Amino acid sequence: MIGAISRNKACSGSPTPETKSSKGTYITAKRPHRAAAARQGAGVAVTEQRPRQLLSSSPFIRRLTQSLLVLPAYQALPSAADAPPAFTEVGLRYTRYSEDSIDRNAVIFGATDRYDIDITQLWIEAPVGASWSVALDVQNDYQTGASPWFIGAQQDGDPGVIMSGASIQDNRVEVGVTTRYFWADGNAGLSVSHSDEDDYEALALAFDASWNTADDARTWTASASSSRDTLNPTQGVIPVFITEADLDTQSGYFGVSQILSRAAIARIGVNYTYSEGYLSDPYKFRDQRPDTHERVALSAGYRHFFIDHDAALQVDYRYYADSWGTDSQTLELGWAQNLSRSLLTPYLRYYSQREADFFSVIADTDASNYADDYRLSSYGAVTIGARWAIALNDMWALEFEAERYMSDASWGLYEGEAAPALVDFWRGTVGVTWRFD
Repeated sequence: MIGAISRNKACSGSPTPETKSSKGTYITAKRPHRAAAARQGAGVAVTEQRPRQLLSSSPFIRRLTQSLLVLPAYQALPSAADAPPAFTEVGLRYTRYSEDSIDRNAVIFGATDRYDIDITQLWIEAPVGASWSVALDVQNDYQTGASPWFIGAQQDGDPGVIMSGASIQDNRVEVGVTTRYFWADGNAGLSVSHSDEDDYEALALAFDASWNTADDARTWTASASSSRDTLNPTQGVIPVFITEADLDTQSGYFGVSQILSRAAIARIGVNYTYSEGYLSDPYKFRDQRPDTHERVALSAGYRHFFIDHDAALQVDYRYYADSWGTDSQTLELGWAQNLSRSLLTPYLRYYSQREADFFSVIADTDASNYADDYRLSSYGAVTIGARWAIALNDMWALEFEAERYMSDASWGLYEGEAAPALVDFWRGTVGVTWRFD
């Protein structure tokens, strides 16, 4: 995630859920930072003739429609407005993530059911004085299921999956606090978060700043983050071979957004992340990865508002490359349509990834580094989904989102061996937000 803190990802840059190991799969269920609506000042300037709904008496409806004109927070990267929130916001969100069962014909041994995860998030954000805001986020993930342990050969010689069994259960709690200072032409924020579960603990610190040019047509954004993760694998159905390991990660981001016309805005940015420490997956039998990992991601986005249709076209592209030989490309198209007191955004995302240098379908344990993790293989993926935000009144709002993710080795742009354990999943979200003075 650009400019954000994250634990070890087996395939950074992938639209698949964030993963720390085969034992657990984490979903980014974080609420969008208030910065998603923060470029409202710029967004209004983009269109001299405002859509009819921008004149609504509801501040929330105005925020919904204005958000069509601007770029999003973009994976939790702040670019907040130059004033603290005018109200206190309390929100509750629930997300359900469910992976499809693996094909029985591809399994040599073990359960075919895969991961189900329930994510609950509570947050509160409030102004403090005339120039500050503070936010508290609490997230709980409960996950059960099985994942691939290693890949072996079936009787016919084709690769087959040995699963971990269906007894894995884990619970994670993450707490984060963010404080932000606003001045006339910009803002800066400091975030601290702590994540804890049975076998993993992480402490992260992040700083970001955004500042505008004198004409408010351009916004520069920079951020830096650091995290310290400690892994204590638990012995269970899957035997593990380490007792404790550490991982340090530093990340930096720099980007700019520019108003192009009264109906268009674009952004570009670059992110660099460096990790050092234990990067292998302790819950996989044949997994030995390098102890350093460098990642670079280039991203671009474009928004064009169509006044006659009261809607906006959204286009986002991301290129990713790392020191493990993996590179990937992501393209997402969306259409944000204003409806009566609501905003509906269907979207389509395509992702393609090149396999890591040390990946093979059946791990080559004679090499210095090796892995058979499908998340490091070459493949392509398609996601189709929709988000729906509804303003019940000036104080209450609802949100819904549903998406379907499908992957296949033949859909990718890059050549490579087809991994037998690629995942498909469903994800659904429902949330409620209460705003008050």
